[in-house]
Amino acid sequence: MAKLVINQSKVGDIKEIISICPFGAMEEKDGELQINAACKMCKLCVKKGPEGAIEYVEEEVASVNKEEWKGIAVYVDHIDGIIHPVTYELIGKAKELAGKINHPVYAIMMGSNITNQCHELLHYDVDKVFVYDYEELDRFKMEPYTAVFENFVANIKPTAILVGATSVGRQLAPRLSARLKTGLTADCTILDINENTDLVQIRPAFGGNIMAQILTPNHRPQMATVRYKVMDAPKRKENESGEIIECRIETDKLNSKVDVIDIIAKEKEQFIEASEVLVVVGRGVKKEEDIQMIQELADLLDGQLACTRPVMEAGWLEAKRQVGLSGRTVRPKLIITIGVSGSVQFTAGMNNSEHIIAINKDENAPIFKTAHYGLVGDLYEIIPNLINQIKVSKGA
Repeated sequence: MAKLVINQSKVGDIKEIISICPFGAMEEKDGELQINAACKMCKLCVKKGPEGAIEYVEEEVASVNKEEWKGIAVYVDHIDGIIHPVTYELIGKAKELAGKINHPVYAIMMGSNITNQCHELLHYDVDKVFVYDYEELDRFKMEPYTAVFENFVANIKPTAILVGATSVGRQLAPRLSARLKTGLTADCTILDINENTDLVQIRPAFGGNIMAQILTPNHRPQMATVRYKVMDAPKRKENESGEIIECRIETDKLNSKVDVIDIIAKEKEQFIEASEVLVVVGRGVKKEEDIQMIQELADLLDGQLACTRPVMEAGWLEAKRQVGLSGRTVRPKLIITIGVSGSVQFTAGMNNSEHIIAINKDENAPIFKTAHYGLVGDLYEIIPNLINQIKVSKGA
């Protein structure tokens, strides 16, 4: 890390130095020169200002002893002991990463009356399951869950922690990373690890225009969240392997300022993430009324209707049907995109689908680089013909 240090006694004419900065990052306050958050560290003020007035100083970065940190840990996301599928996906990725550095794979599960459910994790080659089974942990509450996680890290010292990007994981992971003063990369799409145990965290950045590779070389543990359906879940083995370790923590750390008075179950609905067939509406569809035609195709295929961000923002379909970085990550057996250009933001949310069929009248549309099969033509001609052929086929 680096910083700019101002020697006020050598500044001289403040207004003259302020005029040097092209970003407006310097200002006068109480008769002294100040640098604000607009500074880009271009060092023009150092080069062109009075000698010694502003210095560029490299701060010494404290390093961590990486040998003290062992294992890849996975947070077990669950509701009343029913484990979220993203947990198994992360265990599969953790096994892959751990194999490269010869580290164990850990799972941490916290809740009330959950010890028996921990046995299910042993069917997925987890080396150790650390369980915190307390009545105070019956429902997710930020303070006690963070305290438990912090206790686990202090005792076990895993080199990396993987958390599912669920409603709970998105709250818990940043709170824990702040408590541990370590880095957190959200919504990773690719994970790898170097021989020195540095976790390579890759995710789309700048609106999906680049894939950023993020490292946390000077802090441990390294933390990443991953959406459901991004990684591959391993096959469940018939026999258990590994061990369950019951952990203890001072009960006063399980106090919370929030009381869960009641939990009202939502009406069950089928999310697009769970659908094996998706038909996606893009901005190539001219008007809202035409979505009914796409819905008919989805119904014939026993699938669900989904959309891109422009369609959602137009109010044609609900946000829960949006596919992409700012929507849902999906992995169906079949996905048909209709009038979808194929931006990076969209394809990052569906490019792991088993079969991708793209329909677009622009033969140079980016979606064809992702699709397994492409149909170039007017969707208003292709879709009705496709619907008729499916009806004939079903009738036969």
